[in-house]
Amino acid sequence: MRIPTTPQRSRMMSGIRGKNTLPERTLRSLLFARGFRYRVHVRKLPGSPDLVFPKYRAVVFVHGCFWHRHEGCHYTTTPRANEEFWQQKFQGNVARDKRHVETLRSLGWRVAIVWECAMRRSAQETARLVEDWLHGNEESLMIGQSVSASNGT
Repeated sequence: MRIPTTPQRSRMMSGIRGKNTLPERTLRSLLFARGFRYRVHVRKLPGSPDLVFPKYRAVVFVHGCFWHRHEGCHYTTTPRANEEFWQQKFQGNVARDKRHVETLRSLGWRVAIVWECAMRRSAQETARLVEDWLHGNEESLMIGQSVSASNGT
């Protein structure tokens, strides 16, 4: 495997989307087909959640394992070039995510985090878990690699 040059890496990284990613669009489609209606990327809420379900006072973030540092996931790699930069970048992302979740909870929102790897493994099962969570009363949900739900983030 060739290591990309700095301009190549820059071009590759600039093409990575922050919104409307494939895992996010897939989850939206599956939940819509199950009868759920939602708003997307509500900028008035901390972190502009990917999916907002006002009826359930719930939000869902669909996190990429690489950018949001899904602990223990094999998609969570660190580029070897300029490691210090990447470590700072990732630490900032994780800290920002934590602040957004805490703020949303303090505002009375329920928060779910769906990791990219869960969508890769079984999008249908992930959508079912989100559906069950929306109908339940748990405050938080995290769906990761094993496609198992766990309370807390």
